[in-house]
Amino acid sequence: MLHKDKQKVIGEELSDDRIKGMLDLRNENGEVDDFHLLTRAYRALRADDFARFIQFYCAAGHSVDAEDNQGTPFLSVLKTHEQAAPYREILINAGAKA
Repeated sequence: MLHKDKQKVIGEELSDDRIKGMLDLRNENGEVDDFHLLTRAYRALRADDFARFIQFYCAAGHSVDAEDNQGTPFLSVLKTHEQAAPYREILINAGAKA
């Protein structure tokens, strides 16, 4: 919920530091950390910012083939989302197994 003195900002340009900061997000719900990071970035970022995030994510040694606790790869999860095509392409271009 937004406070009356706050305005929702849509399309805000994100700095590299802000995108890199997403690498510090940790989960408390028991997901695999890499899968959690990908999920959070996918949900929070526009495709172009997600592409930048993936560069930082890979450089930090994280896996684009991250799986959830049931062994389902993140890329497979995105295949069930209609609007996820640009995100799938970003992951495949970063080396995720299709």
